[in-house]
Amino acid sequence: MSAPLRIREAVVVEGRYDKAALAGVVDTLILETAGFGVFNNRERLAFLRRLAEKRGLIVLTDSDGAGFVIRNFLKGAIPKSQLKQAYIPDVYGKERRKRAPGREGKLGVEGMPPQVLRRAILRAGATVLDDSAPNCPQGNLTPADLFALGLSGTPDAAQRRSELLKHLDLPEHMSAKALLSALNALYTPEELETLLFL
Repeated sequence: MSAPLRIREAVVVEGRYDKAALAGVVDTLILETAGFGVFNNRERLAFLRRLAEKRGLIVLTDSDGAGFVIRNFLKGAIPKSQLKQAYIPDVYGKERRKRAPGREGKLGVEGMPPQVLRRAILRAGATVLDDSAPNCPQGNLTPADLFALGLSGTPDAAQRRSELLKHLDLPEHMSAKALLSALNALYTPEELETLLFL
C-alpha cells in the first residue's frame, strides 16, 4: 500500500468506521458528522465552518441517499469556495461488520478499498503537500504539551479545557484528544504560543 497522501484540506465523513477506513489513506484531520447528528449540532457545524475557512474541507459521504442528504446540508452551510466534493462509486455489497447490506445495498466509505478512497480524494482536487509545502496539521503540540499546560491528566483539566474551548469558540464537549487535533489543525506553532502563553 502506498504512503498516506499529505493534504491541506480536512476531510469530513459520516462516522467512525469511515474515519478508520480513511485514516491510512490521507494524512490530515478527519472529522465525523455523526450521521445526521450534524444537523442539530451547532457547535460541530461551527467547527467545520472554521476548518473550511482556515484550510478547506473535503466532503466524503456514502453514495446512498442518506449520504447525499448530509452532503447537500454541508453544501448549503459552508461557502462553495471552501468545500470540495469527493465521491465513491456505487458498489453493491455488505460491509464485513454488518449482518445485512444497507437499505440501498451499496457499500459505504468504510467498505471501499484504499485505492478507491485515494482516487476519490485526488479527484476532488485535494491539495497534495510535498516536502517543500507547509505541513498540515500546522501546529506541533503533543499530548505531553497538553498535560504540561494542565489541559489533560490533572484534577482541574476538564475545567481548564472548558475555559480554553470557550475562549477559542470551539465545541464545549471536545475531549483532550479532539482539542489537540483542533489546535494543531487551526493554528501555527507561533499562533499557539500566543494563544496558550507558552
